[in-house]
Amino acid sequence: MAYDTNNIFAKILRGEIPCIKLFEDEHTLAFMDIMPQAEGHALVIPKEAATTLFELSDAAAAACMATVRRIGNAQKKGLGAQGIVLMQLNGEAAGQTVPHFHIHVIPGSIADLRKPHAAVMADMAHLKAVAQRIIDAI
Repeated sequence: MAYDTNNIFAKILRGEIPCIKLFEDEHTLAFMDIMPQAEGHALVIPKEAATTLFELSDAAAAACMATVRRIGNAQKKGLGAQGIVLMQLNGEAAGQTVPHFHIHVIPGSIADLRKPHAAVMADMAHLKAVAQRIIDAI
C-alpha cells in the first residue's frame, strides 16, 4: 500500500493540523491523543513516511523507541503511573486507524483500557493540563 500523504499525522507533521505537543526532535514527534483511552495517553510518530512498522527504516524505528522511553518515563514521573502500556497496530486488519506508523504510550495497565480506541474526544483544557505535567517531567 502506498503511503497516504494526506493522513492526519502527516498533516500534523506539516503543521496543517494542531496537536498538543509533548516532545519533538529531528526524527520524531510525541503528542497527546485527543481521544485517549486513559489519562495521559500519548502518541509517538516518526517524521519518516511509513504506514506500518514493516515499512519503517531501522533508524526511524530506533528513534521512535528512544522517544517512547522518554515519554513513558515522563508519564511515570509526572503522572505517577505505575505501568505503561505500549500499543502498536500494523494495518487496517489489526485495527490501525491512521495510516502512519505510531506507538500509543498509555499510562496504567491493560485493565485500565476500558474505553474503546478513538471513541471519545477529550476536554482540551484538561488534556493540556495533563500534557503540561508530562512536559514538566521530561
